[in-house]
Amino acid sequence: MLVPVGVDEDALDACLAALDAGTPAGTRVWLADDAQAGPRGTAIIEAWLARTPLQAAHTRRASPIGEAAHIDEALRACGDGDVAILASDARPAPGWLQQLADCLARDAAIATATPWSNAGEAASWPRIGEIVALGEEASRLARACAQLPAQHPELPAAVGHAVLIRGSARKRAGGLDPSSYRSWYAALIDLSLRLSGLGWRNALCETGFVLRDAEGAPCDGDMDRLSVRWPAWHARLANFLMDDPIRALRGQLDARLAALDSGSPQQDLFARAP
Repeated sequence: MLVPVGVDEDALDACLAALDAGTPAGTRVWLADDAQAGPRGTAIIEAWLARTPLQAAHTRRASPIGEAAHIDEALRACGDGDVAILASDARPAPGWLQQLADCLARDAAIATATPWSNAGEAASWPRIGEIVALGEEASRLARACAQLPAQHPELPAAVGHAVLIRGSARKRAGGLDPSSYRSWYAALIDLSLRLSGLGWRNALCETGFVLRDAEGAPCDGDMDRLSVRWPAWHARLANFLMDDPIRALRGQLDARLAALDSGSPQQDLFARAP
């Protein structure tokens, strides 16, 4: 798993806490810092590394090379392995990583798996294309999502709050294009469209959820370059948001969440007990 470190220290702290709470012990995690974290952010990372049950490593560049270039560098270092990329201002719900892995395993044509998010654009819940502050506990969201049928419908592109990328597909598509795009936001869309053109699928993993307070954003000029290379992209995204083909799935998640018992405050403790 790759976590590109950002500048929001409080969000990073919350992200790392959520990783510990919702990711199996021993999972390999790479915190890759493109010279973004300040002294407090570095202290947060060092304290987390000392206590986390995950198999974690941290690297920091002496000077930044840009978001897309840095993530491309990290992905190339991972060879042809499948890599989950989690935004450092995101908070994954329990079970998120296994749900993404299961999504890829169910369909060999899936190249990218994106979970629900409250700030996930095309993969947003409870309303498509909107950022909605949620009061629901991450554990309840995870339980409700896990009850959904695994249909894995097509998305216009993967979304940057969290995505699992099949390594063999990424290598076949040539990886990211940091020479054209500076932001992960735009580089991921471009990669998704190239994967789609090669016959791969960019799928929604409706059985997983990752919370975030804001959406990703392109750097200056990125969307212009994207429009030149992919002139149908904006219409494709707009049609998806207007037609909302995953409306029924969001409704099912609403229903599953509403049906959950609130449970006792100690329910999760008993559920995790050996």
